[in-house]
Amino acid sequence: MPSKGPVIVITGTPGTGKSTHAQMLAQESPVPLKHINVGDLVKERNLYEEYDAEWESYTVDEDKLLDELEVIVAEGGVILDWHTCEIFPERWPDLVVVLRCNHTKLWERLEKRNYPLKKIQENNEAEIMDVVITEARDSYPEEIVVELKSESTEDLESNVARMIEWINQWQKNQTEE
Repeated sequence: MPSKGPVIVITGTPGTGKSTHAQMLAQESPVPLKHINVGDLVKERNLYEEYDAEWESYTVDEDKLLDELEVIVAEGGVILDWHTCEIFPERWPDLVVVLRCNHTKLWERLEKRNYPLKKIQENNEAEIMDVVITEARDSYPEEIVVELKSESTEDLESNVARMIEWINQWQKNQTEE
């Protein structure tokens, strides 16, 4: 029996526009999609081992997180929005979207969020070194990983339109199976 909707992972370095993309996709999708901001879920459900004050981030308890998400993902129709994707089992996603952004623009976005300098530097370096796209390609079948530029409103609209086209095709494939 096909699931109610696809499981879409939207990932990328912090500041690439994951949440904005996920929110817009959830609103415009032809099938109901629930947007899960994984970072928020970690905080809300205490799915972390500790808070690192120096880096202003949580050390995630991956087992607790995966247990929490397993039930949600099993129902289908979900967008997982997080800065990493490799911890999600290969069987989960139907599509993995990696958002990319020019590192200068990314730096400005992270400064606006008042990130500490070393956190901005680390994330900027991760973007330059292709960390997230490499992780996605190493973790999932090539045909489900898509890399999209996310630097402007035009990019956002075009990316969401592409994801909606993908969902329409996914739906068609579900009815043919």
